[in-house]
Amino acid sequence: MEINFIHRQSAHCESGVTANLISHYGEQMSEAMAFGIGAGLFFAYLPFIKLNNLPMTTYRCITGGIFNRTMKELGVSVESRKFRDQELAMETLDATLARGIPVGLQTGAWWLPYFPPAYRFHFNMHNLVVYGRRGDEYLISDPVFPEPVVCNRIDLMKARFAKGTLAPKGKMYYLTRVPDRMDLQPAIRNGIRAVTKVMLKTPLPIIGVRGMRFLAGRMELWPRNLGEKKALLCLGQQVRMQEEIGTGGAGFRFIYAAFLQEAAILLQDDRLKEMSSKMTAVGDVWREFAVVAARMCKGRAGENESFTLPANILRECAADEESLYRELAVIVSQ
Repeated sequence: MEINFIHRQSAHCESGVTANLISHYGEQMSEAMAFGIGAGLFFAYLPFIKLNNLPMTTYRCITGGIFNRTMKELGVSVESRKFRDQELAMETLDATLARGIPVGLQTGAWWLPYFPPAYRFHFNMHNLVVYGRRGDEYLISDPVFPEPVVCNRIDLMKARFAKGTLAPKGKMYYLTRVPDRMDLQPAIRNGIRAVTKVMLKTPLPIIGVRGMRFLAGRMELWPRNLGEKKALLCLGQQVRMQEEIGTGGAGFRFIYAAFLQEAAILLQDDRLKEMSSKMTAVGDVWREFAVVAARMCKGRAGENESFTLPANILRECAADEESLYRELAVIVSQ
């Protein structure tokens, strides 16, 4: 059993799955457009949530948020289920595939054997599409890989029921109804409004541009409050969250810049092209932060470099993003 599903590689799993599933039903969509309509851009420092026993930072909205918002904005109906019984979860997957429907899954990346050993880590928010089965092997479109891959039934079951933070609980989802025509313009505007609102107006101090400044303040105090060794571990966690887990801060800024470029054409508004360039520049500053932080973690910091240096780069990111979101808010309000 094999569905004629076109695999396209993407930078991020959920936005890639979202775009590929919509494209399967005839409406060609880029990953960047799905990310933008889904209001994927975000920032939160979550010291009370631990990943590998270190505070978590996220640069994108909650898992499932991009997919759910994009489908809602475009009027696409979706069926989504979680399971307690592992065998029932696999039987339901098989039955759905037999109906000719490609299925999205949330999985734990550690248990997917096609991941190279160096890239396998305990991350339970990895999304992929299953589009067929040959015996005990499932045909998978994993958007972060250049070509389709296969996964054994037992390994896929383990990945679907991985334990730990944000456990997937066998989650599967698929499209049940797709409109003949999708109106992207209002969806684009609503997606931009959602991002500017959460990044500028969320009252919690750990979210949005306020969250960036909050993290910068905490970062400067890590050596004194945690000791040098733990402080460097926390700094290394920031680099990993930014550059390795879920595409990260700079990567998401580059995807959003591509979205704004597409949006400028569809909305016929050249101001969005300028915003795209500014967002790309913001991504470059996030990359600068990662380079400085990684150098410090490896013991290669300059003689006068302290935790104040990466903290100040974070403040620069916050200032640049705040200005950019305010301009975007004005554009989509007109």
